[in-house]
Amino acid sequence: MQTLGYYNGKFGELSEMSVPMCDRACYFGDGVYDATYSRNHIIWDLDKHIDRFYNSAALLRIEISQSKQEMKDILNDMVSKMDGDGNCFVYWQATRGTGPRNHKFSGMKANIWIMLTPSEIQPLDKTLKLITVEDTRFLHCNIKTLNLIPSVMAAQKADEAGCDEVIFHRHGRVTECAHSNISIIKDGIFVTAPTDHMILPGIARANIIAKCKELGYGVDETEYTVDDLMNADEVILSSSGSLAMRVTEVDGKPVGGKAGAMLKELQDALLADFLAYTDKK
Repeated sequence: MQTLGYYNGKFGELSEMSVPMCDRACYFGDGVYDATYSRNHIIWDLDKHIDRFYNSAALLRIEISQSKQEMKDILNDMVSKMDGDGNCFVYWQATRGTGPRNHKFSGMKANIWIMLTPSEIQPLDKTLKLITVEDTRFLHCNIKTLNLIPSVMAAQKADEAGCDEVIFHRHGRVTECAHSNISIIKDGIFVTAPTDHMILPGIARANIIAKCKELGYGVDETEYTVDDLMNADEVILSSSGSLAMRVTEVDGKPVGGKAGAMLKELQDALLADFLAYTDKK
């Protein structure tokens, strides 16, 4: 199949799929999700994404009937059905359940959605332009929920400004991007916001931290400001689809460009891990 959708055991081309109007995603956005990429029909970092998915669900008391292994089996089976080389964007979500509109909930079992579309990870030699926006999201950004309206509006603002992403900040403290993590390099140290309730614990971010330690670079998981970012040696955007990409402009001003060798070493190592992982057969 060219694209593929799944809802509670039924699957087909995305354009042919439908869901009940009383699924709580439709009127509350009541659910959690996760996403990654596949190559050669192998899903990148699936175990880490599944762990984060179930953690998000637990924090919102969403009851998923499937075990982690059963969920991985479903996702792997779905990816195996895709035509071609199996290089695709893999998205899945759990909504709290189906029922009449009522803020209260009890005894519901999650509905499972999966959406697969052909896609590739971003080329790491591409550079990015970003803008900054005050972070007005709620205080549970560590949970990967379906409630993404602030991110949607901010991403649209970035697009209309001719930019690739938006950097959120709360009273000057940099948090994350609309759908990515943002970090900096300063004096040979990888600086990234702590994984508190202000940011999503990005898996690509964690992979960069591990790779920095493996290569002998320092890591500082601490709060930093927009001023720190503007004066950083490099600014790095990370996600499962971008691994680690260089930001060259923020709010129309040039940034980074002073630690290219370190960033290139990280990019090469991260890409090598991705290719090796998805070459397994």
